[in-house]
Amino acid sequence: MEKKQTIGLEGMEFFAYHGFYTEEQKIGTTFIVDVYISTKSNEYNKDNLNNTINYELIYNAVQKEMEQTVKLIEHLAERIILELKRQISQENTIKVQIKKMHPPIVGNINNAIVIIEM
Repeated sequence: MEKKQTIGLEGMEFFAYHGFYTEEQKIGTTFIVDVYISTKSNEYNKDNLNNTINYELIYNAVQKEMEQTVKLIEHLAERIILELKRQISQENTIKVQIKKMHPPIVGNINNAIVIIEM
């Protein structure tokens, strides 16, 4: 029987300089990233790290992309997905959620959010 499983990391926190406005790229802010990878396999019951997706691989891919400043978090989310797909099976569905904490908008706003799934 084919199994479907979602593996993910939630709450990865980074301080970075993403933003459309020059001020955002100078001051920076905190970003919270969640990644979910849906995959199918019959190998998970073998209790072997080589038969699954290593959490460290996910974190390292996200960290790599967070270090490259971009203007839009939509673009950043897509870059994270493409980097993960480069490292793991293209057949996997990957969902990335990015929260930009305290965006520069007049008003009391906790975060701006983008969710992309490919």
